[in-house]
Amino acid sequence: MSQPKNDEHWLARPSSIRLIWIAFVAVLAIFVIGDFFIDHHGAFGMDGTVGFYAWYAFVTCVVLVVAARGLGVLLRRKDTYYDG
Repeated sequence: MSQPKNDEHWLARPSSIRLIWIAFVAVLAIFVIGDFFIDHHGAFGMDGTVGFYAWYAFVTCVVLVVAARGLGVLLRRKDTYYDG
């Protein structure tokens, strides 16, 4: 059986997207709060700080997105590249 075409997928609904964001933020907050109760033994100063892996992952993700956008600008072709 196929779904009707006017029915949105549950992941495309704004209410579902909001709930997913809330869940992601809640899980991240739980991990960062839990980090306060762990004894850190960092190999180099910064990795022993509270929440290091959370903010490091965020910064790394931002850098990757910015680098990908830069590559997109450098490698972009005109819309008519494959025409005739």
